[in-house]
Amino acid sequence: MNTKDCCSEDIQRLKENEKYLELLSTKFPTIAKAATEIINLQAILNLPKGTEHFLADIHGEDEAFQHVLRNASGVIKTKVVENFTDLDEDQVRELCTLIYYPEDKLKLNRDAGLLTAQWYKETLRMLVRLTRISSSKYTRSKTRKFLPLDFRYIIEEMLHESIDSNANRGDYYNAIVDTMIHIDRVDEFIAVICRVIQHLTIDKLHIVGDIYDRGPGAHKIIETLKTYENYDIQWGNHDILWMGAACGNLACIANVVRISTRYANLETIEDGYGINLLPLARFAMEYYKNDDCSCFKPRCEPGVYNEKDTRLIAQMHKAISVIQFKVESELILRNHNDDMGERNLLHKVDFEKGVVEINGKLHEMLDMNFPTIDPKNPYELTSEEKRIITRLQESFLNSDKLQSHINELYKKGSLYLKFNSNLLYHASIPFTEDGEMKTVKIEDEWYRGKRLFDKIDSLARTAFYSKDNTVDAIFAKDYMWYLWCGEDSPLFNKDKMATFERYFVADKATHKENKGAYYKFIDNPDVCDMVLKHFGIMDTSISHIINGHVPVKTIKGEKPVKANGKLLVIDGGFSRAYHNETGIAGYTLVYNSFGMQIMQHDPFDSTTDAINKGSDIKSSKFLVEESSYRVKVADTDMGLQLKTQIKDLEDLLCAYRYGIIN
Repeated sequence: MNTKDCCSEDIQRLKENEKYLELLSTKFPTIAKAATEIINLQAILNLPKGTEHFLADIHGEDEAFQHVLRNASGVIKTKVVENFTDLDEDQVRELCTLIYYPEDKLKLNRDAGLLTAQWYKETLRMLVRLTRISSSKYTRSKTRKFLPLDFRYIIEEMLHESIDSNANRGDYYNAIVDTMIHIDRVDEFIAVICRVIQHLTIDKLHIVGDIYDRGPGAHKIIETLKTYENYDIQWGNHDILWMGAACGNLACIANVVRISTRYANLETIEDGYGINLLPLARFAMEYYKNDDCSCFKPRCEPGVYNEKDTRLIAQMHKAISVIQFKVESELILRNHNDDMGERNLLHKVDFEKGVVEINGKLHEMLDMNFPTIDPKNPYELTSEEKRIITRLQESFLNSDKLQSHINELYKKGSLYLKFNSNLLYHASIPFTEDGEMKTVKIEDEWYRGKRLFDKIDSLARTAFYSKDNTVDAIFAKDYMWYLWCGEDSPLFNKDKMATFERYFVADKATHKENKGAYYKFIDNPDVCDMVLKHFGIMDTSISHIINGHVPVKTIKGEKPVKANGKLLVIDGGFSRAYHNETGIAGYTLVYNSFGMQIMQHDPFDSTTDAINKGSDIKSSKFLVEESSYRVKVADTDMGLQLKTQIKDLEDLLCAYRYGIIN
């Protein structure tokens, strides 16, 4: 619509929307202000789209995670190499290490006597140039948001004046640097500008599930994420387990503690969230003091714990596992979960013969020391076990930091996300054996596909935010455990979780957890198109499903790109526990204005080596999809929003000009 030439139909439409336009006019009260905003938004539409980074299955590996963010999956090093061709390999490594870890690298250089005035001037010149390149996709106003208030003016002066080619500005630039050195602010300034480069290089961060479990630093990962404004999370099965635990679900709490002892990862629980495991340790030492708990020895690297500590963790591991089996049984009976009832196996143990019946077949038990189990009533908690699990529940509910972090998962997270024509969810969708989306019963209603996901998302929020004990709230809290291990949970989607069998039964055939039918069909491009359309993404020619959850075993020739590029599975094994299985240490996906690339990462040594030796994560990239043209903001979801805003502002402009609004 030409705002100078409205027809009668346009004017009538504007009069019908007069209330909305009156509200909009409070923000843009004049023709000049509305016109300026239209010009600004139209210009933004023509900028290149920002770079999106996708990570999945971080599993508490905070050092590797933080390094990948600091180096932007290798993008920063690429920018350094491309824009500073006169630097040799050692100089590139030195500059990149400074950008990744500015405070630590500055200290090393200071101790080595390298921080001369000349070094500062040359280094700042490169950092400013790199900041200018990294900010070229953004408006000045958006770039300004990345700049801390203390140094905002100075950085903007440096960014928007081409000092390299402007001789008249040389003295001005040198005066800024000399003054910062003189007043001892230059190190702080370098640290700030390095962090600005890190944040500018990643416009949007997607975490496709499983921040928690196995590694020691899930709480540190959440704290790091909170420094990024523009990020989202698609909940994984391990995230939902911790979310259930934070709601007070006893079965989820027992599972969280069991997994922490299984991987000898007590740091997140004890140090991160201040949850006291000493009562459990005392209980385990008393009841399992003569038990070597050989089936419960923790999975950890040699030398991390001494023999005495390893045995204690194994005892705690067994103690909480028995408690878990008991509280799970109570939850199953309370909710009449017929499909989960077969997971109750304690009553099928013959405590005299030392065998257990599974699917009609007897299996010899590997361990028969159960000092807290009454064979006549195997699921009854002892008074001490009740005390242990109740105190743990109180600790989980009263840990301010845990509650704050889980609230962050809810605030920034969801079960799935549609973004820029891509569909993100952590694991799967329940399917029938015929390749159709399965209908799942929740309470008295049936759900499938997107409607199932929306219902589960709603239940998860009810579980956390409902502080009363209504029937709906109790069911929602109980359902969090089902989402962790239920057959029809899109976060699990296996016929069973064989925890009991893996601990107590030698026959490995009983350990097998059969994947749902989804995994038989999702490699088919037509099935991917069907899923995308079902979730409302109609142009499937440019769309992808992006998952994690199932580690891609690169060492066995598996690839993360499936279904002719329609499905991208980016779980490459961030967790050290998976490195031998996958052969690598994780994938990240980078989607910029030129297309999509998957970055394959080798294991990360340590932050200490990265700082002291300049060792970077070795990454190799391969192209998933190259755009035939440079994708602009206009082609993104944000572009659609901006176009709507432009249309509304044009209506406002017309309403001003025709006197509909003064």
